[in-house]
Amino acid sequence: MRQELFPAITPYNSGYLKVSDIHELYFEECGNPKGVPVLFVHGGPGAGISESARRFFDPLFYRIILFDQRGAPKSKPFGEMKENNTFLLVEDMEKLRRHLNVEHWLLFGGSWGSTLSLTYAQLHADRCLGMILRGIWLFRKEDVSWFFEAPAKISPDHWKRFIEFLPENERGDYFENYYQRIMHDDPKIHMPAANAFARFEADNSTLIPSGATASIVTNEKASLGISRCEIFYMRNNQFEDPNYLMNNIHKLAHVPLTMVHGRYDYVCPIEAAFLIKEALPHSKLVVINDAGHSAYEPGIKRALVEATEEFKQLYKEKK
Repeated sequence: MRQELFPAITPYNSGYLKVSDIHELYFEECGNPKGVPVLFVHGGPGAGISESARRFFDPLFYRIILFDQRGAPKSKPFGEMKENNTFLLVEDMEKLRRHLNVEHWLLFGGSWGSTLSLTYAQLHADRCLGMILRGIWLFRKEDVSWFFEAPAKISPDHWKRFIEFLPENERGDYFENYYQRIMHDDPKIHMPAANAFARFEADNSTLIPSGATASIVTNEKASLGISRCEIFYMRNNQFEDPNYLMNNIHKLAHVPLTMVHGRYDYVCPIEAAFLIKEALPHSKLVVINDAGHSAYEPGIKRALVEATEEFKQLYKEKK
């Protein structure tokens, strides 16, 4: 079974899809134009896609489809939060599916990408060949609390840097004050706050410290996209029912599902993956004992590639 990412590839098709009066989504296609469609659903929200995201899939077998969600760096307008919520993003995925003449596709998403994939699949299970999800995020209140509180207890040095970015009089309601700064129109105000927020997440995304922190804080567009979209979604309660995904999980009873989760994930609590596994006994859960949250930690990366290869073999056997 293959364990490394596939070689770098370039898109054979790319463009923009207008999905509202405000928003246009960037999309691209790689691999085999006649292959089995797989949709890469990026995290964040606001993280956007990267060249490495294309490499989890065998390009001879898969028609690899990637897109930047509303507000993400390659879509237009960048950083725009008007007309931006979970269910509009699900509608966008359906518009993209129809635009590309796809009947059914495999969903591949991590972190926020798992949230969006689960939401889409619960509303459009008939369009899903299956799902491969990493770092499950159910978007409950306790999940948002975990995002801040787990690092505060486990990595107090990271928490100290994060909280001390704010003036002392703003630390009592750090979330709201970060929000106000990140959403501010003036780059002199929003960029330092965005960098501090994005660095905090990057610092806590891997079990072993990596170069992720440096790369994100030196890329202003990535830093602002992630921080602005994430804090906006966290603040604006994307599900009226805080248990929306688990209350509708039964709709996925016949959708093949593989989950990969790092045991020491300080961004998305591993409890979520076990809850889904218990509710959906047919699903497969792969726990990586020496990993945190990032898709590019060795064990998680290996398990994700193995999952796409396993799906390939199952699909061939069914045919």
